Amino acid sequence: MEHQRWETRYAASGYLFGTEPNLFLKAQARRLPASGTALAVADGEGRNGVWLAEQGLDVLAIDFSPTALGKARDLAQQRGVKLKTEVADLMTWRWPPSAFDVIAAIFTHFAGAERDTFFAGLKSALKPGGLLLLQAYRPEQLGYRTGGPPEAERTYTRTILEDAFGDFSGLEIREHDSVISEGSAHVGMSALIDLVGKK
Repeated sequence: MEHQRWETRYAASGYLFGTEPNLFLKAQARRLPASGTALAVADGEGRNGVWLAEQGLDVLAIDFSPTALGKARDLAQQRGVKLKTEVADLMTWRWPPSAFDVIAAIFTHFAGAERDTFFAGLKSALKPGGLLLLQAYRPEQLGYRTGGPPEAERTYTRTILEDAFGDFSGLEIREHDSVISEGSAHVGMSALIDLVGKK
């Protein structure tokens, strides 16, 4: 049901979340290694994976929508970069252990046991010293209704992220309300939480 909903959304013309990278991700450019491997999680139509490839990284973009990943490959071709893609259900995907120097998880919302499984996958797939960049919605987002999940339990809080990634070094978590403009799907004032950390 959820898979079909996203396939239908991505089948529309244009790019649902635009073709520019997420602003939080773009702001972390100085932290990226000059070369290495990156994973763009639930990357949809490829805006973040393509940007990471433009920074000189060897990028794998995963999503459970084949339609979205087709658009991601088109975007990479337009931008003149290489982007590997793989159709993946994050609940059953075999996260390759210690495989990535950078993982970008932008607006990936799971609840309960699914979230625990997802966080464990992120941690296992990062190389020691690898960089995790995560942005998500906070529960207050339900008041704005400018994107994101309709259920508060699928949003993230500082406590949730500290419990999951408290063993990372240099952990930075920032909560803020900011206006975003990402395609037609994320537009307006938004309740956000950002995480930067190293395994």
